[in-house]
Amino acid sequence: MIIRQAVFEDAAAIARVHVDSWRTAYKGVIKEEVLAGLSVEQRTTNWQRQLDPALDQTAVYVAETEEGGIIGFASGGPSRTHSLPYEGELYAIYILDSYRRQGIGLQLMQSIAVFLRDQGHDSMFLWALEDNRYRAFYEKWHGIASGDKLVQIGGEDYTEIAYGWDNLDELLRFK
Repeated sequence: MIIRQAVFEDAAAIARVHVDSWRTAYKGVIKEEVLAGLSVEQRTTNWQRQLDPALDQTAVYVAETEEGGIIGFASGGPSRTHSLPYEGELYAIYILDSYRRQGIGLQLMQSIAVFLRDQGHDSMFLWALEDNRYRAFYEKWHGIASGDKLVQIGGEDYTEIAYGWDNLDELLRFK
């Protein structure tokens, strides 16, 4: 598996992983019509904006097979939430279901942690849906539940839990 910084041309592949991952990770959690209505084309446009080279305070990393297929990604940058004591934020991390439990998620998360540390940040957090069955992944790597908030998805209220790491160096020690 190759972990590398994403480029503009990766937008469509990232969008496909994003949509496919949402449909598997949130099946039975988010309304089926919301998941069915996700659009790779719309997400591609969103990812093209996020991969603009002018956005030097944010980063996107992809996990790529030896054959060149993107099977996961993570994005992050400065915290967008000032009510929590973390400087950096892991905005998103998604991996295709068939590639889970192979260490790819940790590598992607650590890639964002290195980027944030290089940007001068020493802590990081992320938001995860309370009913996300993969929350145990963040707990396994010592993410501390640090707060919650309500979000609306498809007209429904959901609770998100913040998981944080006070010291990025500790997160980077995991293998």
